[in-house]
Amino acid sequence: MRAFIFPGQGSQAVGMGKALAESSAAAREVFQEVDEALGQNLFKLMTEGPEDQLVLTANAQPAIMANAIAVLRVLEKEGGIRLAEKADFVAGHSLGEYSALCAAGAIDLSTTARLLRIRGDAMQAAVPVGVGAMAALLGADLTKAQAIADAAAEGEVCTVANDNDPTQVVISGAKAAIDRAIAIAKDHGAKRALLLPVSAPFHCPLMQPAADAMEKALADVAIQAPLVPVYANVTAAPVADPATIRTLLIEQVTGMVRWRESVAAMFAADVTDFVELGGKVLGGMVKRITPDATVTSVVTMDDIEALAKAL
Repeated sequence: MRAFIFPGQGSQAVGMGKALAESSAAAREVFQEVDEALGQNLFKLMTEGPEDQLVLTANAQPAIMANAIAVLRVLEKEGGIRLAEKADFVAGHSLGEYSALCAAGAIDLSTTARLLRIRGDAMQAAVPVGVGAMAALLGADLTKAQAIADAAAEGEVCTVANDNDPTQVVISGAKAAIDRAIAIAKDHGAKRALLLPVSAPFHCPLMQPAADAMEKALADVAIQAPLVPVYANVTAAPVADPATIRTLLIEQVTGMVRWRESVAAMFAADVTDFVELGGKVLGGMVKRITPDATVTSVVTMDDIEALAKAL
């Protein structure tokens, strides 16, 4: 069995999508539709920068989604591949869950772009810059990371945000608490603790204002049953019911991204082939979670052509 997976924030880079758009009308159509939906020349920002604008959450989120969906559309239109025939499940890391839902036909492209713009703006606005922070704990599993977060909290928010793989967990919360966590991480068994260059503390209770904003934004959105089930970040389980999808997307803003458990659950459900569309970040995580799985990262036209032949 096979899963198509979609990357999260951090996958953006100036130049993204440029070669694909030059090679394929299907890709150009995606970027144009996203630009029109946002009333912004996001594709110009993706291909030319400046980088300090591209990395802003409100731009990075729709840009990463657009790039992933462009890869999928080229695969479908020029490779003759239909997602529903070649994938048994889809999943995405944080904002990648929106890409997965768009890919599986649950939310249309223009709506997905607008939702991610709202999500990015709301997550940025939820906490003043400098008040919150995130850190990656390397060489730490979920149990160690939770112990570090609990010890560092001291009454402030400090929680696990992303359980990425058995060797990398990200914590999120108040800046002072995250600083304390970094200071004590090695004493609790982590190899390293790195402050992440992010502008807000994602996936923690401090994001509640953003969750409220997404509840409002999603209230009027038409969500269809996806072509294949989506593994949800907050439950690490497949979901296909539109009402449940809506609820889980709201919970996802403050909830932990259970990526390690999601991949392990897919593997336990006989998924042995993982195809990452639009990035090369998740593949390494998948291999660390399930070494016996096959992982393919698809970014370029050559990648797409190779995958189309292989599927």
